[in-house]
Amino acid sequence: MKLKLLAKGLATFMPGMNGFLDRGTGGTDSARYCYTVWLRHIVMAERNGLDSHPNVVAELGPGDSLGIGLAAMVSGCDAYLALDVVQHATTERNLQVCDDLVKLFRARTPLPGDDEFPQVKPRLECYDFPSHIYDDSRMQDALDDSRIERITSAVRNPNRSDSPIRYEVPWHSAGVIERESVDMIYSQAVLEHVVDLGGTYGAMYAWLKPGGYMSHQIDFKCHGTADEWNGHWAYSDLAWRLVKGRRPYLLNRQPHSVHIAMMGEHGFEVVCDKTIRSESGLARRDLASRFRSLSADDLVTSGAFIQSVKRNPPSAER
Repeated sequence: MKLKLLAKGLATFMPGMNGFLDRGTGGTDSARYCYTVWLRHIVMAERNGLDSHPNVVAELGPGDSLGIGLAAMVSGCDAYLALDVVQHATTERNLQVCDDLVKLFRARTPLPGDDEFPQVKPRLECYDFPSHIYDDSRMQDALDDSRIERITSAVRNPNRSDSPIRYEVPWHSAGVIERESVDMIYSQAVLEHVVDLGGTYGAMYAWLKPGGYMSHQIDFKCHGTADEWNGHWAYSDLAWRLVKGRRPYLLNRQPHSVHIAMMGEHGFEVVCDKTIRSESGLARRDLASRFRSLSADDLVTSGAFIQSVKRNPPSAER
């Protein structure tokens, strides 16, 4: 496994190989996936006392389509900002996913559950359409034909000055979004890939309005880079640099506790921390030196759904 991955990483130093190795991100090319992900974040927000009808939403790492954000728009949001480091989404795919999402919402389709998407988190106790959040009156307004046509037009022409949809690729600084202009920021299995994690949490704090919130599903597993789910913590820093090669992202290898600590340092109050535990296939002696001090909890935490609210100024501003 290591030799194969090292060879793949080294191949990225050859001209043109990065594009060849990029096979997309998966997931958001399916409207049903985007539908269930968006509604799971909103159901959990309502359960945790957060705003279940945000007006302006931002997404990190939309992937193969803008589908999760389009689900937000179709269900009533006014504006959507998508940030990625590599452009995967296409207009053609976005239009198809948008059309399929409208049909799903008009039918008040139950959320696709664990049988269809066994790897999608967070899991819910009930997958019925959340009519207590999206009642008939709200859905009638959201699905008005003229409103859907405006959304479709924005999908065809994102980034116009009057467009409610923006797709920024690549983004490199907090200045890409106006300060205190966003109600909710979310991501689905993305923050484990972010290189500048501290800078990203700082940017999200700047973008959110006071009292706004983040909703993130984070996957701490190795993403196929080892035989054990947590085997990425067994690579030395040098070996990991070779595995990553010149890819713009792979994994930052930061455990659960680092994310929680960074949220606190950047002024967020965690209101939901729903962790997933998996038995470790590694003994502590198998870990690379920088990871041997991992806590017992971090070593078995393979995922987490975390919602946190912008509360206090970051530590540096206090």
